Amino acid sequence: MNSFQATKRNLPHWQEPGSVYFLAWRIKGEGILSPEERKIILETILYWDNVKWTVHAVVVMPNHVHAIAQPLTLPDGSAINLSEIIRSVKTFSARTINAQRGVQGALWQDERYDRIIRDEKELLQKWQYLRNNPVERGLAQHPEDYLWLCEKS
Repeated sequence: MNSFQATKRNLPHWQEPGSVYFLAWRIKGEGILSPEERKIILETILYWDNVKWTVHAVVVMPNHVHAIAQPLTLPDGSAINLSEIIRSVKTFSARTINAQRGVQGALWQDERYDRIIRDEKELLQKWQYLRNNPVERGLAQHPEDYLWLCEKS
């Protein structure tokens, strides 16, 4: 049975089976994702929903992504590896977007931010932060108006 795991690059990354995570990752450099590219990323994240992870909420901003998600637990009690899920999302979305742009190279920064959500209060705080991000950045008047926000109960 696979239990708690800790790895480190520049940031520490912890994985505990059954945990819900607040996640963030950014594009490389100063570029901006077009509306079509944000749609590709949102669809790529949701492609694995209920297959490799449960996506509770996600917002794709012009230069970064925030998600609240939980890797699925396997029959042996271990969880699907969060790093592998995110690597899959980043790889597929980068290849698709680069092909449309006619370029090659890295789209995403190598590292991500992840935090195990510890209780309901923190979950609500992170969820509010995620859903209000487009409003605070002046991209929508209300969270529900932002096309690249997906929330599930």
